[in-house]
Amino acid sequence: MFKFFKKRKKEPENFREILAYFKNLEKSFEKLSKELENLKEESKFSIQKVGIVRFNPFSEVGSDQSFSIALLDGNNDGIVITSLYTREGNRIYGKSVKAGLSKYSLSKEEKSAIEKAIEST
Repeated sequence: MFKFFKKRKKEPENFREILAYFKNLEKSFEKLSKELENLKEESKFSIQKVGIVRFNPFSEVGSDQSFSIALLDGNNDGIVITSLYTREGNRIYGKSVKAGLSKYSLSKEEKSAIEKAIEST
């Protein structure tokens, strides 16, 4: 895989061989740099930022069993998921997020989860 980590069978004997060896190292380094840049570009589309807010939607009942969680990529695109817990059941809502905003109406907890995710970088 990485040829420059393998031990060479023969040590360079003159300046010309040393230069050739360094040229090969330079090519390998350039290839690794390009691959690293490609990985950085691709990783922009994976989840990189997470923000979570726990809350109690019904102050007279229970505790902070409900939550909103924002899962965003490097462009602040992703989703916000909200789970509302009650004694009668649990409701889960998902809303898309584009550039830190949603075309759907957001609760204050959802907005807070998105803000926390964006600030987590």
